[in-house]
Amino acid sequence: MEDFMSRVLSTEQAKTAIQQIQAIINGGFTDQISQLDAQGRVLSDPNVWDGPLASQFRGSTWPETKAALDKARTELEQLRGQLNQISTNIFTAGGGN
Repeated sequence: MEDFMSRVLSTEQAKTAIQQIQAIINGGFTDQISQLDAQGRVLSDPNVWDGPLASQFRGSTWPETKAALDKARTELEQLRGQLNQISTNIFTAGGGN
């Protein structure tokens, strides 16, 4: 049986990319998703907007979009947690180039 060494490489570019992703997520991207959700709910109210296009928006467009936004928010939160762990591991290990 062959022994395989796992390659471990952590460049400054990798560390910077992780920090940039974290900054984007922490910098309000999830808040923007919440704001989109709030406005979608406003447009879904037939007392605010009604008619054939509004009905289509309420019935399919917005529910599908909201589901996608909710999934994106959940995945971004998971990514944030993973990146925190990755960062900790990189910096603890010294993050050698």
